[in-house]
Amino acid sequence: MGIIETTAKSLLSKHKRIDGWFVCRYGMNLYRGCTHDCAYCDGRAEGYYVKGAFGQDVEVKINAPDLLQRELNPTRRRKPLKPGYVMIGGGVGDAYQPANETYQLARRVLAVLETYGFPVHILTKSCQVQRDLDIIARINDKQRAIVSMSLSSVDDAVARVFEPECSLPRDRLDTLSKFKRAGISTGVFLMPVIPFVSDTSEAIEASVRAALEAGVDFVIFGGMTLKTGRQRDHFTRVLDNFRPGLASAYARLYTENRWGTPNQNYHTAIYRTFARIADELGIAHRMPPRLYADIVDDTDRVVVMLDHLAYFHQLAGQPSPYGRAASAIAKHPHPISLIRSDLRATYGIGQEVEKIIQEILSTGSCCRLNTFFPKDQRAQ
Repeated sequence: MGIIETTAKSLLSKHKRIDGWFVCRYGMNLYRGCTHDCAYCDGRAEGYYVKGAFGQDVEVKINAPDLLQRELNPTRRRKPLKPGYVMIGGGVGDAYQPANETYQLARRVLAVLETYGFPVHILTKSCQVQRDLDIIARINDKQRAIVSMSLSSVDDAVARVFEPECSLPRDRLDTLSKFKRAGISTGVFLMPVIPFVSDTSEAIEASVRAALEAGVDFVIFGGMTLKTGRQRDHFTRVLDNFRPGLASAYARLYTENRWGTPNQNYHTAIYRTFARIADELGIAHRMPPRLYADIVDDTDRVVVMLDHLAYFHQLAGQPSPYGRAASAIAKHPHPISLIRSDLRATYGIGQEVEKIIQEILSTGSCCRLNTFFPKDQRAQ
């Protein structure tokens, strides 16, 4: 493992709009590059400009805790940060990858977030996060914390090939069970499922059942992107060693496009397979409203709930105005509460969406959205 120590100029990244997958506005990369060395990781793609050999070298932002302290300090900010989860993990480097055993940046930034009272959502593939259960529990007591694990499969043999330096899936799920028993909400991001390897109905059901047995609050699903260049070349080499001849099927599935997405028919089919299984097993497949409805502001609450409504209708093949309305509200410069009396004129929305928005603003909940979640996961 090659370590490149760097002094960063900034740490906290701000999304243009609240992220509906993780329900966060802010995130951070403590490390750039990742020695978990997942075969499918799109952080390997040229567009991310990660230095060194991806999977072997990693940049360590040694001043990350000090930077975060400065960026969160309200006396140094002209405009306060919006309420909501701060995301630790994802991006181009797992916060709990092997380098963190030495540098402990994850724990140190958690201490800063605890000081300033921010809720936290952690996404990782490492059981190393258990070492920080104490501080995560304190954050959960004061605000809220979620610990999520990313999985591509619950088959340990598959994981050893495609996620060679990660904790095994069974150990990740056991870690989530420990956090759940400690009263901390947990989730699984079943992404990316690997085409022709972990995307079958049987494999998806096995993963969802295992997550359910671990007691998680939600499972969020996603397919695999495969960008032309280093990412695709490396993945193809691993795939050829795992199952020779399978690469030709990928050539038909992935045509060259900027995002490396598979064809739409495949995308729709696997999402609907997952949704059917999740519904049959009674597990939420978006973050449940009860986990965020009371900790984000009115505008972000409306945006997330409309985004989630759009997702559920899209799964059912039903057109809806919800996604367009969410985008219009997110782009508007003023808080939704200031223009509540003129929603239709301001956003160009119809009567149905206006009624839903007024319900969310009045109650913090949405009856229509609640119908897509198990009863114990709904906003009250």
